[in-house]
Amino acid sequence: MNIWFDISNSPHVIMWHGIITDLESRGHKVTITSRPLSNTILLLDQYGIVHTVVGIHYGKNLFMKIIGFPVRVFQLWRFLKNKNIDLAVSQSSFHSPIVAFLLRIPSIYTNDNEHAKGNIPAFLFASNIFIPESMQLNPFSRLFKHKMHIYPGIKEGIYLWKSAHQIYSLRKAGSSKLARIYVRPEPSTAQYYVGKMNFLDQLLRDLDDKLPVTILTRNNEQFKHYSDSGFINISVPEKPISFQEIASDCLLFIGAGGSMTREMAIVGIPTISVYQDQLLGVDEELVNSGKMVHELDLDYSKVQSFINTYADKPLDDALMLKGKKAYEMIYSTIANYQN
Repeated sequence: MNIWFDISNSPHVIMWHGIITDLESRGHKVTITSRPLSNTILLLDQYGIVHTVVGIHYGKNLFMKIIGFPVRVFQLWRFLKNKNIDLAVSQSSFHSPIVAFLLRIPSIYTNDNEHAKGNIPAFLFASNIFIPESMQLNPFSRLFKHKMHIYPGIKEGIYLWKSAHQIYSLRKAGSSKLARIYVRPEPSTAQYYVGKMNFLDQLLRDLDDKLPVTILTRNNEQFKHYSDSGFINISVPEKPISFQEIASDCLLFIGAGGSMTREMAIVGIPTISVYQDQLLGVDEELVNSGKMVHELDLDYSKVQSFINTYADKPLDDALMLKGKKAYEMIYSTIANYQN
């Protein structure tokens, strides 16, 4: 088969990398399109994934998103119409199921965000929908249960189950090197996010000369803000840092939502979510199971207290087993797809 993946956001790079590699090893052809959002292009290039950039990201403004949506749908259709695609696959690419419909091919759509309005057209046009067991279904979503597949665990387990034990072992062996705090700011350009912007500034100023801190920015605006706002001792990398590099010296991870925060939590890294909007079902699952703490008003004293009292917990083998089962479920559906 010729399988098309639309990779439209940075977390989807690592999610699909292993599945794409396994599909190619079985003789499938893979066509990949991308979109310049967050660190997506840089990560695709770092992983050596051949891709074609199609379209742009239209920012947070809802009007621009509405205008830009059919534009990218048309751009994708035009790029793919003569490439003999057999199956479309995507995570949270709202464009992909519609383009697949226009190409008259089946599509597999996955999502773990019940608040994303883009699920409305994606659920309508997708042939198959994969969601995690903890994702909350609203009345609209329930209309499509006939084509939904519920996978165990959370999305991040799909790709971390292979390396989680190795990462955990490396952290235990090098525990004396765990000294750096990593911070992931809010998803400032996401349509679903309506929380506060730059709300971590005071905390970062309090941490600035006390503990080594690295800010993992999501976009150029955040990079400029944290580079130019007087955070003298805080590191603001211009390029993405690998998961393994972060895990090797991460004393504490502070994340304002998103996949990276969940990734850290499920491999045993002490993690505080400071997400300022309603938590997703997958995040609530991690908080309720004790793998992550949710703190809306985090300050320096709370960070100190958390560091002093928190110890790495044993890796959750049950969650990793769920991740493996989810991987096998999604991979086998793609590799053996029959229309």
